[in-house]
Formats: sequence, structure tokens, C-alpha cells
Amino acid sequence: MPMLVITGTGTEVGKTVTTAAVAAGALARGMSVAVLKPAQTGVGEDERGDATEVARLAGAVTTVELARYPDPLAPATAARRAGMAVLRPREVAEAAEKLAADHDLVLVEGAGGLLVRFDELGTTIADAARLLSAPVLLVAPAGLGTLNSTALTAEALGARGLECAGVVIGSWPSVPDLAARCNLTDLPGAAGAPLLGALPQGAGQLPPAEFRGRAASWLAPRLYGTWDAEAFSRGYDPDGAGS
Repeated sequence: MPMLVITGTGTEVGKTVTTAAVAAGALARGMSVAVLKPAQTGVGEDERGDATEVARLAGAVTTVELARYPDPLAPATAARRAGMAVLRPREVAEAAEKLAADHDLVLVEGAGGLLVRFDELGTTIADAARLLSAPVLLVAPAGLGTLNSTALTAEALGARGLECAGVVIGSWPSVPDLAARCNLTDLPGAAGAPLLGALPQGAGQLPPAEFRGRAASWLAPRLYGTWDAEAFSRGYDPDGAGS
């Protein structure tokens, strides 16, 4: 899997921390990793963006950001308000392919959800993924409402002929409620893809050394980790002792 597009069911679901965890796991296996953030919104010129945050947490990754817009809005809207050029999927694909020539793994982190618009034509990170023929990792929240948003995103991926590599829960609460515990069983069905990890709530606030040391335990082997979905889910069985 030399290239992976990472998207979410919406904003603030843990995409950046998940990207960092995948990067940390790959680095621990001796791989060279690049992180591409096509459109960074809501961040000033001198502020730290998502790609920089991934590098802070994961370690020695190559980071590339293609466009930065000051307003915390969809890239197309933010570009329009700032009077700046929009980003096109072809630019994203070309940048990712260039990075892939020199790295074992390229992680492309989208902005917001799958269908957040890049430009006035309505193109999205899904269009870039299609140009790259890359699988898409879906990051979802743990609790109530996530099954609907996950199913909708998976349906949009399928309609575009894109592979959903799996689902990662971006922030697993320290005390999960009934909905979250049941969703461990139900999320794979909603996504039509396996559950590939669960990051603990607050993972992004860990010291980088601790983050790197623990990242593999949060992610399944396909994402360069050791996490076991069946064992994890069994520990939170709402009808068993783990509840």
C-alpha cells in the first residue's frame, strides 16, 4: 500500500492524529514516509498546520502542503473569500506521485469530509484518490450518529469506484457509552470495510516519544500496527463482562 488517502466522516474526527499514528507505525518498520496536506484551512501563515503536527508526533516524515487559506472553511469557500487560487485534484495527484517516487508510503490527508469542495466545479479529495487509484482510509467518531455518516461516506466512495481500506475510530473515549461499544460491532457493516484501529481520546496530547511508542498498539497490521479488532471489541462487549 504505497499510497493512502485519509478522510473523515466530518471535521474534528481525528484525521490528523490518525495520519500521525499511521506514519509512526510505518517509520517504526523502517519505511520512508511522506505526508501531503493538499489544502490547509483556518491557519495563518506562521501557524502550525496539520502536516507539521503529523511530523511533530510521528517523527522524520517529509511534509508537503499545497495550499493554505486563512478562513476555517471548505477549501473552495476559503479560497474564494481570500481571493486565492483554488486547488485542483490533478495538482494533488501530481504532488502525491512525485512523493511516491522517493518514499515507501505517501499519506494524503484531506480537509473535513470526503465531499468537501476544492473548487467551483465541486471536485473533492475523492477525485484526487480516483486519479491516484489509491485506497481511502475513513476516520470516524466513536459515538451516536457515526453509523449514518460512515455509511453515507462509504456509499459515496463506492459510487466513485474507490476502495474503502477500512475505518479507524479517531478518538476512543476512556469511558465509552453504550452507543460507542455497540459501534465496534456495527461500524464495519456500515462501512463495508474492516475496523482497523481505535485511537485513545487525547492521543494527540501525548509527548511525541510516548505517541510513537504506543501508535502501533492503536492500529491493525494493515496500518503497520498490532491492534486486534476482535480482541478490542470483546473487551467492550455491551452484553458481556467487558461492559
